Amino acid sequence: MTAQHKLSHPSLNPINDSMLTKESWKIFQIMAEFVEGFERLAQIKPSVSIFGSARTPVDHRYYKLTEDIARALSDAGFSVVSGGGPGIMEAANKGALAGKSPSIGLNIQLPHEQSGNDYQDISLSFRHFFSRKVMFVKYAAAYVVMPGGFGTLDELAEILTLIQTHKTRKIPIILVEGQYWEGLLNWFRNTLIPEKTIDESDMDLMQILDSPKEIVEAIFSHYEHSGFEPSAEEQEVMLDL
Repeated sequence: MTAQHKLSHPSLNPINDSMLTKESWKIFQIMAEFVEGFERLAQIKPSVSIFGSARTPVDHRYYKLTEDIARALSDAGFSVVSGGGPGIMEAANKGALAGKSPSIGLNIQLPHEQSGNDYQDISLSFRHFFSRKVMFVKYAAAYVVMPGGFGTLDELAEILTLIQTHKTRKIPIILVEGQYWEGLLNWFRNTLIPEKTIDESDMDLMQILDSPKEIVEAIFSHYEHSGFEPSAEEQEVMLDL
């Protein structure tokens, strides 16, 4: 089949110049999100990113636990980064704001559900999930993963993939509330490992802890011999993010 025949295939419509222009302008929107994120977050190190459900009510024990964890991290010298919205994200920002270190919200513009909370020292707004994801990883010394839904699982899978493939440095990934995560972890062990879609050693990328004190101690223990600043080799890897 010739190139001419390929181009005349009925599924290949002529290029719409106005649509192409619109798509091209999105590049500048994405660039602007990255530039603002890098400029405003470069000084928050060390920081910890906290994830969890936007649907968790204020009177739920997960909310209170998240608030306590964020407060402990903030008082220990970690900036706390959340998604900036309600539920667990609000609890994280609220706890951090009450502590000694900055509270950061990386808000996402959604047609439903997401609205910014009132506990942010630094508040950024993103239209694109993928640029927001980079900001969660870029300056994080650790991930604290509270009970959550698809968005929380997405962030967990993202950091596991980046570390597994050596696209970012190894950081503590702490799952809070072991009973909540038990089914998922059992599936990893009983299905993914036997099917050889992950290695048994990949399970060591995560740990389960349930108290603010344990979480703070685990993060400090991880960096006891290396310090929070990435090595020169790690910085080279992180430039790819």
